[in-house]
Amino acid sequence: MGNGTRQGGMLSPTLFTRYIRDLLAQLADLHDGCNIGGLFVNVLAYADDIVLIAPSWKALQQLLTVLEQHIANIDMICNAKKSLCMIFEPKDRAKIMNVSFPQFTIAGNFLQFVKVFKYLGHVITDTLSDDDDLQREIRSLFTRTNILARRFAKCSSVVKIALFKAYCICLYDAGLWWRYKSGSYNKLSSCYNKKCMKLFFGYKRRDSVTIIVFDLGLPSIDTIVHSSKAVLSVSWSNSCNAIVNHVHSLLWTHAQRCVHVIFCRCFFHIFL
Repeated sequence: MGNGTRQGGMLSPTLFTRYIRDLLAQLADLHDGCNIGGLFVNVLAYADDIVLIAPSWKALQQLLTVLEQHIANIDMICNAKKSLCMIFEPKDRAKIMNVSFPQFTIAGNFLQFVKVFKYLGHVITDTLSDDDDLQREIRSLFTRTNILARRFAKCSSVVKIALFKAYCICLYDAGLWWRYKSGSYNKLSSCYNKKCMKLFFGYKRRDSVTIIVFDLGLPSIDTIVHSSKAVLSVSWSNSCNAIVNHVHSLLWTHAQRCVHVIFCRCFFHIFL
């Protein structure tokens, strides 16, 4: 095949990974990256989506320069219009060195700075807040429910329940939500309970959500989110990726320390 890999082909991700393996290795060998618990990370790749991470403007521009040089050798082009930059400020305000930076360049084109970006379906913000992603899910849930209500309003309850489970319960990347305002989550809960279920199944506005969930045999929004987080935790712990395993071990160690501190505090409070 002379024109690259097929869109949606089973072997396409594997073949493309082999094709850009030297590029990823050359970027990783620069050792200009972010220190995550002793592990230096500067490039993340998923199929043809590449993310460069660096702690300074100079380091990231160097990564872009190496990327530009290497993709030319393998007959590839970096689309500057689809490439964006995002700055994550440190939590400690005293460690902020600068608030504005020159634009990055690649192949003679300037890259745009953004505060919000949708990457692999998940909305990422420079504040690491998940409120925008919750709003995305609310809009998506409204859209899916309205489509089902228009097309299958006269179907039986059994068919409606099957359709609702297939199209409205699977909340994309809900397991990643960890930093959001209670108001955003309450809007999602209201959307799911009061709008989507009552609208699709024909319940009245004042009907009890608890009775509706019990009668239909559907999970609550809290159950869906917690189940998504549990599935993510299992997949995370069983991952064969070195970076994922490293971050998982760091968080697990941190969690053990927190439990140890809480136990010690309770022990001293009760017995001393």
